[in-house]
Amino acid sequence: MRKFMINVNGKSYEVEVEEIREGTTVKPAAAPASPAAPKAEAPAQAAPKAEEPKAKPIAAPAGATTVSAPMPGTILDVKVKEGDEVKKGDVLIILEAMKMENEIMAPQDGKVVSVAVSKGASVNSNDPMIVLQ
Repeated sequence: MRKFMINVNGKSYEVEVEEIREGTTVKPAAAPASPAAPKAEAPAQAAPKAEEPKAKPIAAPAGATTVSAPMPGTILDVKVKEGDEVKKGDVLIILEAMKMENEIMAPQDGKVVSVAVSKGASVNSNDPMIVLQ
């Protein structure tokens, strides 16, 4: 159990977070310590959900262009596959971010060398998604 002090809108809250590691059992927590500040109510523990697919790391060959995620989001569709020839402006990926569909386009003509994401994957800003050569 780890304790953290969190400030929300100018108010401080002391919270306790239990770290759960794979393969370990969770022991019930001891009696709560007296709070130094108002304690945020812990939300009801949700059932564990299936882990979202993540973008896999890729190595770009020398002289290649890496197309990275411009913002965090979820991959709705991958329009190309390895070996495809693309022209500048062709749509490579549809990325959902902030409930909007964003078309990620090829920055140049080239051949798709590697695709690091798949439909449903979550990406963060600057995560590599496609390599063009």
